[in-house]
Amino acid sequence: MRTHLKHFINGEWVDSTGSETIDVINPATEEVIGQISNGTIEDLDKAVAAARAAFPAFSRTTKEERIDLLNRIADEYEKRKDDIVEVITEELGAPLSISEKVHYTLGLAHYRQAAKELETFEFTETRGGKVIRKEAIGVSGLITPWNFPTNQASTKIASAFAAGSTVVLKPSELTPFAAIILAEIFQAAGVPKGVFNLVNGNGEVVGNGISSHPDIDFVSFTGSGPVGQKITENAAKHIKKVALELGGKSPMVILDDYDTKKAAKIAVSALVLNSGQVCSAATRTLVPKSKLEEFTEAVKEVLPNFPVGDPQNETNFMGPLVSEKQFNRVQGYIEKGLEEGATLVVGGTGKPDGLDQGYYVKPTVFTNVKNDMVIAQEEIFGPVMSIITYDDLDEAIEIANDTVYGLAGYVVGEDEEKVEKVASSIRAGLITINDAPFDFSASFGGYKQSGIGREWGVFGIEEYLEIKSVVGVRVGVPS
Repeated sequence: MRTHLKHFINGEWVDSTGSETIDVINPATEEVIGQISNGTIEDLDKAVAAARAAFPAFSRTTKEERIDLLNRIADEYEKRKDDIVEVITEELGAPLSISEKVHYTLGLAHYRQAAKELETFEFTETRGGKVIRKEAIGVSGLITPWNFPTNQASTKIASAFAAGSTVVLKPSELTPFAAIILAEIFQAAGVPKGVFNLVNGNGEVVGNGISSHPDIDFVSFTGSGPVGQKITENAAKHIKKVALELGGKSPMVILDDYDTKKAAKIAVSALVLNSGQVCSAATRTLVPKSKLEEFTEAVKEVLPNFPVGDPQNETNFMGPLVSEKQFNRVQGYIEKGLEEGATLVVGGTGKPDGLDQGYYVKPTVFTNVKNDMVIAQEEIFGPVMSIITYDDLDEAIEIANDTVYGLAGYVVGEDEEKVEKVASSIRAGLITINDAPFDFSASFGGYKQSGIGREWGVFGIEEYLEIKSVVGVRVGVPS
């Protein structure tokens, strides 16, 4: 049992002021693996007060000091690799190989990248007789989701630390133990007291408390659209800045000149990564009408190369969904696809053969999907692919943009001119060409209902800064 009933406030592990606890479930076994404290407003107030008290000194640290801090954090993070991989596999259900190659790696990369960006980042510059300053925004309240426990927390925290802002973090109550390890890493790395604070608990109390707290200057949230709306409403009471990374229904446009089997492999791997629980997942696959049959057969051939099963087995690529609630949600969408008249190619309702225990689902692929169907418009957050056909590139672009979301888009093709046309026409924040790897200096964030603001690299750092103009000073003279 991973029982941890304390919060991390002002550099120490402290008891909660409340007595309620939350069970943490292993989604592969459906068994309780630990408990956390269900934090209270009093706990949150203590954390915010600590962050507020630490802010003046931390915001005045030099760029070089913060580079050194971020690199020390990364060094300590590397020492905890085995612990991070183990805990993510247990609480999220990600296979060991994915916990290591994706979750652990993403989390580490953000601290290294933030340190690298700071080397050339200018916090003060002169423009035409005035001084432009970029100053830390203040106390930042971070609310992170369960699907990428280290990635989503780390990209926000690394950016905040790089900017000189202090932090109060509320991780998801479904996957809290990765964040607890992060707190231990920060403590070992010598993060000053009060600069990082962790309050566990549910969204109704701690999450709402963060977004409406008068002494929190900035809220960064990753999660669902409805919760993002609520956070915005709460923050509006104090006119505080909000950054939102919300849902997606990302298109993958496959051009007619690309090898079909390779395209199918790219599409399937993007679909089943993290059991499909990825906000930027390419769940709408757009293929030329003339290639539909060939592509469909290739998908059926490729899918067995991504086995589903026990996450403790490193040969499995896909584990269970995170919870019973998420399992039922995905089952409902698969049923809806069948009701709407889409053609089931592979998968379907129920659990995969031999996996009766755990929240496992079958990777599911539909063809004959119309873009106005529910399964093509709503975020499913599971391994369900909708294959949609198009006649020409203009129609493909129109279909790709026919969504309320705009988080990501994917283009698979050889002809550079056609690839560029599609990539520049999709209204989304991140476009990936073919099977390009992660670029941690790129921006991540969405258009439309996929959110406000950007994360990763220098773009993430800038979210935690305010801009001040100083006029009437002699250029080149410190002020």
